[in-house]
Amino acid sequence: MNKIEIRYCSKCRWLLRSTWMAHEILSTFEQEVDELSLLPGSGGFFEIMANGNVIWSRKDMGRFPEITKLKQCVRDAIAPNKDLGCMDRKKIKFDIYPTIY
Repeated sequence: MNKIEIRYCSKCRWLLRSTWMAHEILSTFEQEVDELSLLPGSGGFFEIMANGNVIWSRKDMGRFPEITKLKQCVRDAIAPNKDLGCMDRKKIKFDIYPTIY
Protein backbone atom coordinates (compact mmCIF):
# COMPACT_ATOMS: atom_id res chain seq x y z
CA MET A 1 0.00 0.00 0.00
CA ASN A 2 1.49 3.32 -1.09
CA LYS A 3 0.70 6.36 1.00
CA ILE A 4 1.63 9.95 0.17
CA GLU A 5 1.44 12.74 2.74
CA ILE A 6 1.76 16.43 1.97
CA ARG A 7 2.45 18.39 5.14
CA TYR A 8 2.13 22.14 4.73
CA CYS A 9 1.91 25.36 6.74
CA SER A 10 -1.65 26.67 6.61
CA LYS A 11 -0.58 30.03 8.07
CA CYS A 12 1.69 30.48 5.03
CA ARG A 13 -1.34 29.89 2.77
CA TRP A 14 0.16 26.85 1.05
CA LEU A 15 -3.12 24.92 0.76
CA LEU A 16 -3.57 25.75 -2.94
CA ARG A 17 0.00 24.66 -3.75
CA SER A 18 -0.54 21.45 -1.77
CA THR A 19 -3.81 20.58 -3.52
CA TRP A 20 -2.29 21.26 -6.94
CA MET A 21 0.64 18.94 -6.17
CA ALA A 22 -1.78 16.33 -4.80
CA HIS A 23 -3.77 16.53 -8.05
CA GLU A 24 -0.63 16.09 -10.16
CA ILE A 25 0.52 13.11 -8.08
CA LEU A 26 -2.87 11.41 -8.22
CA SER A 27 -3.21 12.03 -11.96
CA THR A 28 0.21 10.57 -12.70
CA PHE A 29 0.14 7.69 -10.20
CA GLU A 30 -3.56 6.77 -10.21
CA GLN A 31 -2.81 3.03 -10.13
CA GLU A 32 0.12 3.23 -7.70
CA VAL A 33 -1.12 5.58 -4.94
CA ASP A 34 -3.55 4.03 -2.48
CA GLU A 35 -3.87 7.02 -0.16
CA LEU A 36 -2.96 10.69 -0.26
CA SER A 37 -3.34 12.99 2.74
CA LEU A 38 -3.05 16.74 3.13
CA LEU A 39 -1.83 17.56 6.63
CA PRO A 40 -2.06 21.26 7.59
CA GLY A 41 0.00 22.69 10.40
CA SER A 42 2.07 25.74 11.26
CA GLY A 43 5.73 26.60 11.40
CA GLY A 44 6.54 27.34 7.76
CA PHE A 45 7.12 23.74 6.75
CA PHE A 46 6.34 22.01 3.47
CA GLU A 47 7.18 18.31 3.24
CA ILE A 48 6.12 15.47 1.03
CA MET A 49 6.39 11.94 2.36
CA ALA A 50 6.02 8.59 0.60
CA ASN A 51 5.40 5.56 2.77
CA GLY A 52 6.74 7.39 5.83
CA ASN A 53 9.93 8.66 4.20
CA VAL A 54 10.52 12.32 3.41
CA ILE A 55 11.03 12.70 -0.33
CA TRP A 56 10.92 16.52 -0.38
CA SER A 57 11.48 19.09 2.33
CA ARG A 58 11.31 22.78 1.53
CA LYS A 59 13.51 23.46 4.54
CA ASP A 60 16.23 21.03 3.42
CA MET A 61 16.04 21.88 -0.30
CA GLY A 62 15.55 25.61 0.14
CA ARG A 63 12.64 25.73 -2.31
CA PHE A 64 9.44 24.11 -3.45
CA PRO A 65 9.80 21.25 -5.92
CA GLU A 66 9.19 21.72 -9.61
CA ILE A 67 6.38 19.36 -10.55
CA THR A 68 8.63 17.29 -12.84
CA LYS A 69 11.15 16.74 -10.05
CA LEU A 70 8.39 15.94 -7.58
CA LYS A 71 6.94 13.28 -9.87
CA GLN A 72 10.38 11.75 -10.31
CA CYS A 73 10.85 11.64 -6.51
CA VAL A 74 7.44 10.03 -6.02
CA ARG A 75 8.16 7.53 -8.80
CA ASP A 76 11.53 6.62 -7.31
CA ALA A 77 9.87 6.01 -3.92
CA ILE A 78 6.75 4.04 -4.91
CA ALA A 79 7.07 2.83 -8.52
CA PRO A 80 10.72 2.80 -9.62
CA ASN A 81 9.97 1.01 -12.89
CA LYS A 82 7.25 3.44 -14.01
CA ASP A 83 8.06 5.38 -17.16
CA LEU A 84 7.17 9.05 -16.83
CA GLY A 85 7.34 9.63 -20.56
CA CYS A 86 8.86 12.90 -21.66
CA MET A 87 9.82 13.77 -18.06
CA ASP A 88 12.41 11.01 -18.12
CA ARG A 89 13.90 11.90 -21.46
CA LYS A 90 16.89 14.17 -21.75
CA LYS A 91 16.25 17.49 -23.37
CA ILE A 92 17.60 17.58 -26.90
CA LYS A 93 19.55 20.68 -27.64
CA PHE A 94 18.93 21.97 -31.13
CA ASP A 95 21.36 24.22 -32.90
CA ILE A 96 19.34 27.22 -34.02
CA TYR A 97 22.02 28.36 -36.44
CA PRO A 98 22.39 26.25 -39.58
CA THR A 99 25.82 25.19 -40.68
CA ILE A 100 26.94 27.20 -43.71
CA TYR A 101 29.28 25.50 -46.17
